[in-house]
Amino acid sequence: MAAGPARGVLLLSLGLGLLLFVWQLGSTGLVDETPPLFAASARAMAETGDWLIPRVNGLPRYDKPPLVYWAMGLLYALPGQNQWDPLGTWAARLPSALATVVAMQVLVHTLLLWPQARRQRASAALAAGLAFALSPLVLLWGRIAVSDALLTGTLAVSLLLAWRSYASGGRRWWASWLVLGLAVLTKGPVAVVLLGLTLVLFAWLQADWRGLWRCLRPLRGLLLTVLVAVPWYGAALVVEGEPFWRSFFGYHNLQRFTAVVNDHQAPWWFFGLMLVLASLPLTPLLMQGLVRALRSPAPPPALSLQRFAACWLLAVLLFFSLAATKLPSYWLPATPAAGVLIALAAQRRPRLPWRLSLLLALLLAAALAAAPLWVPLIVTPEMPGLPALLLAGGRLTVAAVCFLLAAALGFIGWRRGSAAALLALQLPLVLFVPLALLPLWHLGDQLRGEPVRRLAALVGERTPAAEGGDPLAMVGMLKPSLHFYGRRVVIYEGAEPAGLVNLAERLAGERRQGQEPSSAAQRPQVLLVIDADTASREHWRGLEPELLEQAGIYRLWRLDRRRLEQRAAQLRRAGVRADWRDPRPERY
Repeated sequence: MAAGPARGVLLLSLGLGLLLFVWQLGSTGLVDETPPLFAASARAMAETGDWLIPRVNGLPRYDKPPLVYWAMGLLYALPGQNQWDPLGTWAARLPSALATVVAMQVLVHTLLLWPQARRQRASAALAAGLAFALSPLVLLWGRIAVSDALLTGTLAVSLLLAWRSYASGGRRWWASWLVLGLAVLTKGPVAVVLLGLTLVLFAWLQADWRGLWRCLRPLRGLLLTVLVAVPWYGAALVVEGEPFWRSFFGYHNLQRFTAVVNDHQAPWWFFGLMLVLASLPLTPLLMQGLVRALRSPAPPPALSLQRFAACWLLAVLLFFSLAATKLPSYWLPATPAAGVLIALAAQRRPRLPWRLSLLLALLLAAALAAAPLWVPLIVTPEMPGLPALLLAGGRLTVAAVCFLLAAALGFIGWRRGSAAALLALQLPLVLFVPLALLPLWHLGDQLRGEPVRRLAALVGERTPAAEGGDPLAMVGMLKPSLHFYGRRVVIYEGAEPAGLVNLAERLAGERRQGQEPSSAAQRPQVLLVIDADTASREHWRGLEPELLEQAGIYRLWRLDRRRLEQRAAQLRRAGVRADWRDPRPERY
């Protein structure tokens, strides 16, 4: 393809990527529960100048390596950040959004340089990028402030560069390994495992171990990866010692693979389900592409991208299916490979997969159009009134129209034998994001996030975080955004009786950065954010708090600590044991 048309495809892909992932990125607050922990840690780096160890709510945070925190922190350090980013979400979300857009661009560029068929070069490249970007998982995680999208982006670029080196006979073999170092700095050794497993599967199916080894030079490559990633790990181990080793490697890597943590348990076939759901409505095309890649004879290196993508997807499927802890976000690294398989399968216009994909688009449109039948059945304790507001806004009807239009245009393009049939189906789904998904996101933020931000602002106005101010706690539904927006250390405890006992003891005995132990005589009151359900429980009733404010389901109490301690003593006599000193790897 001539440079001009290829450049036009890349610019179009860039524009669509920015629309999908950067448009209105900072217009809503951070989504509880995990994103505020990342954002608060990154902001603390920018404000304190300590760029080695992330810290949140007065404690070190060992769960992830620093690259995502560094990226967010650099944005928080920009002049006037509070003015141009009042909700703190541009800085926190932009690394995820840009990583997704970059992965999309490298995917499109790869198919432009190495077309896997004689025709449909530009349309297949753009369709592959959109098949990745329009995955429901990517649309969500590409806009939230966690490390998953950055891992997906860096690992995707590393894998695509590895295949490009193989396809070109070893050219720029080093690039993949350098980017792999960034992936290891994003989420740890899992990046090396996924790349290695992909290459092993590919070399086996391709029956070209020597060629792949010669082109990628893995021993030298891994040395480059080590040089990029290991210095931070070494420095963190020297400074933090055993707690870092035990938490990061022992809990967040080994234990997550060998045991279920945080109740994230799922059956062994969970990621088979994710494979189906994450590519809707194009899952039939994905399955067609996967089967064809595995059954066809070994192609020459320059035409082996479909087989490589199949090995990439299977590597993610096998590894995380073996892991004891399972989360939907673990499937994200497979979504770029799914995009390749979908686009290349669509080039051949297989009748049954196309018909099934169009049928799925119609079924999704029908389900959205039938929203008045099922939306009233939604039960959302955190967002009272959500069903009525969903129906009143009309955005679900708009979403139904987008999926109906996608099915109609996809059918017309397929019947006419158009090279852009898949693009015809995808473009209405692009419109679905600004016309339906983002307004629904705004609605959720208004109901779920804004009440916590309001109470956080009130806490800052009435009791600034100066020495001698009332300590701040939250019980029941735990929202780290209270810490992020309130800029205060928050003591978080559960709704159970043990939570009340823990709170009384922690106020008197726990020490962390930004919080000193105090007696009831020294600090006689505590500010407490409590949700309505927790406040109605017997052990939280009768404490005679002063109600300062109510927002959504949350109440802000000023509570006499002597009454709190008396109630804690009663519960201890009844056999309730404080457990706040027990090891909690996920404590914040």
